[in-house]
Amino acid sequence: MSKAPLGKLERISLRKAWAHEAGEFTPWLAQADNLTLLAETLGLDELELVGTEHPVGDFKVDILCSDNGGKVIIENQLEKTNHAHLGQILTYAAGVGARRVIWLAESFRTEHVAALEFLNQHTTDELDFFAVEIELWRIGDSPMAPSFNVVVKPNDWAKTGQQNAKAAATMTPTKQRQLAFWTGWQAWLQAKGSTLRTQKPLPQHWTNLALGRAGVHLAATVNSREKRVGMEVYIDHDNSKAMFKQLEEQKAAIQAELNATLDWLELPDGHACRIIQYRPDSPLEDEAQWPAYFAWLEAAAQGMSAVFRPRIRALA
Repeated sequence: MSKAPLGKLERISLRKAWAHEAGEFTPWLAQADNLTLLAETLGLDELELVGTEHPVGDFKVDILCSDNGGKVIIENQLEKTNHAHLGQILTYAAGVGARRVIWLAESFRTEHVAALEFLNQHTTDELDFFAVEIELWRIGDSPMAPSFNVVVKPNDWAKTGQQNAKAAATMTPTKQRQLAFWTGWQAWLQAKGSTLRTQKPLPQHWTNLALGRAGVHLAATVNSREKRVGMEVYIDHDNSKAMFKQLEEQKAAIQAELNATLDWLELPDGHACRIIQYRPDSPLEDEAQWPAYFAWLEAAAQGMSAVFRPRIRALA
């Protein structure tokens, strides 16, 4: 019995695909499909491009993105890591107020891996560091294929657990219940195999989900006083009011597609705007009903994402 021939997997130098880091690699990585691949590799929500060669004082960060947790900086090296870039990522993170730092390189020195692991262990839950090696592979004469290899990522469970333990002594019963609720919802979504990705559970009345554009996101909310849970489009953009009005012009169509009545809150005295759907009669204290709340929140998030996402991307 004859056997089909097997090809040989060959690793290719990055410089064969991208001769110049700023002029070729950065524009390639900044494409939506490649940012999506990177986000999926890291287990992050979608990365929304803000800009390339973004100014930070007298310097420029290679790529600035946003996700539902805030600003994300990406610094690239088509070579082995060096001390200069370690200093750069710290400078850029401080300069833009980043929540996540992604350092891509051909390979990482042991000392730099240790430095990023140290930062993940000793910074707060507000800042995460990732180290990612990029590789190029080819079989025979096939096109070169990129691959991301995660070298360092934050230990979210350990970090969050340590911080929650420290805060437990001063956390009110309401905050404790909020933290337990969002932790439970995240676990419920993962067990169900849901495509939704939530932010890290925190002791607050909301948790955010990406919606495909910087400055706009979904927010799941709980209101203990009014005994309801909700799902909202939260617009906190430079053009918040104009964007809200463009969406409000489509109010009838949006509500018909959702088969739901929404509260449209322009909030004229503030910068942000909100478009909200509620599930009434949902006291957070009734923990036996949490699975029902979880299911409603997931359905509301999926529905609002499907209806609002294309409209938000089309906004001027």
